[in-house]
Amino acid sequence: MGFVLVVVAGCGMVGKPAAAPAVNQPRPRSTATLQILEPLPGSILAGKVRVRLALSGGRIIQETTTRLAPDEGHIHLLVDGQIVSMTYGLDQEVEVAKGAHLLQAEYVANDHFPFNPRVIVVSTIVVQ
Repeated sequence: MGFVLVVVAGCGMVGKPAAAPAVNQPRPRSTATLQILEPLPGSILAGKVRVRLALSGGRIIQETTTRLAPDEGHIHLLVDGQIVSMTYGLDQEVEVAKGAHLLQAEYVANDHFPFNPRVIVVSTIVVQ
């Protein structure tokens, strides 16, 4: 799998956070794909890490809403399973502690909940 270091500064949700979706409400399906352009797989990094992503078949919007569309959403970044940011961009610089880390980037729907199936990339990095 590709290398993922997706960590973004700044959350800035516009509007109110959405309530959890109803259990019986189907999640939208997205054909979007997410890719990590930087850092390259196998990179050993130091200090701040530049993360560049590519999103195809979807667009990032700033509005948080329950009006869901399969081609609109946000990016969530996680390090070691913990969300570190929600972003409206594909190019970020983040600081990550020294050591090996699991990195995830996920394209989620306008309500900040996952598409079905999920649009996610996962990888590991090492920071010295």
